[in-house]
Amino acid sequence: MTSPAGGAGLIGGHRATRPAGADRGETGPPGGRPRRGSRGRPLGELSRIRGTLPLRWRLVLGAAGLAAVAVLWLVAAGRTSGAATGVRVPAPADTWSALWDLASSGTLWADLRASGERMLYGYGLSMIIGIVVGVGMGAFPGIEGGLEAPIGFLRYIPASALTPLMLLWLGIDEAPKITLIVVGTMFFNILMVADVARSVPRELVNAAATLGASRRRIILRVVLPHSLPGIVDVARINLAAGWLMLVVAELLSSDEGLAVRIVRATRFLRFDVMFAVLIVFGLIGMVSDLALRGLRWLVAPWDR
Repeated sequence: MTSPAGGAGLIGGHRATRPAGADRGETGPPGGRPRRGSRGRPLGELSRIRGTLPLRWRLVLGAAGLAAVAVLWLVAAGRTSGAATGVRVPAPADTWSALWDLASSGTLWADLRASGERMLYGYGLSMIIGIVVGVGMGAFPGIEGGLEAPIGFLRYIPASALTPLMLLWLGIDEAPKITLIVVGTMFFNILMVADVARSVPRELVNAAATLGASRRRIILRVVLPHSLPGIVDVARINLAAGWLMLVVAELLSSDEGLAVRIVRATRFLRFDVMFAVLIVFGLIGMVSDLALRGLRWLVAPWDR
């Protein structure tokens, strides 16, 4: 005869079992429904830790964020309209008109070309140095030991404080502007790329060495390919610092450039022109970010 305590867990002659973690509320009913949290609440698509956000939600939330910024802009413009001094925010219509005037006159395209060339040469050179030196530091402890201390010292010197020296050493042409962008971003690129190279699993390096690969081949066929996604992320993250240094660099006797346009608009209190150029900066940043995300998707299909 089965005791009540022993028969309580029997169903049809088999002992009923509960899924692991059921007491903690981590499992939900079958059928692919969301798992439940510690208090029995279902974990939705937006609240899962490190969950994948569907494209529809990404688009909806992105549009909502931009709409919130637009609403704040309209409110600020309405509250400061007609003010002779103090905080003044131009209306979106005035900003669009100023942007159209800059584009139709050709001024915007000349400024974009000048700023784009400086960023291409300056930040491009910074990334090349960062990849070469950073991978060397991450792969070889001897290089890391020799360079980590001086780089750690130099990266705390503000690049903008070097502006007078750049002018005295390199003149007032394009050289000091490009050099300032390089110096302002290079050390961060080096250290971050070195961290990426250090994250390569030692098992992969040991396996390649066991198969007879030379150090050069290990770097080119193991370390670099495994580091590509992280290197693209480094370029994407530090690109904002590159544009920051561009603004500082274009204050050095420049005739064309986006930062030059803002400075000239400041002299005549053209808030609409200033906001128009700021919007151009933001659009460039968004396009650059999306382009680098796409590049990461292309060069690292195994890490999508």
